[in-house]
Amino acid sequence: MKKNKHLGNLLIRVIISFTMLIYGIDKLLHGMEYIDELLSKHGLPSWISNGVLVGEVLAPLMIIVGYRTRLAGLIFAFNCLAAFILAQTQNLFKLNEKGGWALELLAIYLIAGSAFYFMGGGKYAVSRLNKWD
Repeated sequence: MKKNKHLGNLLIRVIISFTMLIYGIDKLLHGMEYIDELLSKHGLPSWISNGVLVGEVLAPLMIIVGYRTRLAGLIFAFNCLAAFILAQTQNLFKLNEKGGWALELLAIYLIAGSAFYFMGGGKYAVSRLNKWD
């Protein structure tokens, strides 16, 4: 079978970003009060919560279409790192009810965002000529 790295890149871009986008859409529909409270608990201003929408809506959309994929990957990864630090450090050494790592999905998102930075959008991207593609 012939290799097609670009198609593989597209598939990973779409599925990982789509699943993160669902989280962002949920926050758009139902609000982000709990994120505001979390930020307040850490002494941070609530307006920073708007960054969650950038990391969970804008960046995934950019990655899906392949526009400035490297930049969007950095934003995506930073969003996950911030969630990890602000909301999930207590689960670092915990297992979920099925025996898996409690932070596995967040870790997958973090690594995928980093990979998007290193891979770029590939051949099947809207934009391919900029250094952030």
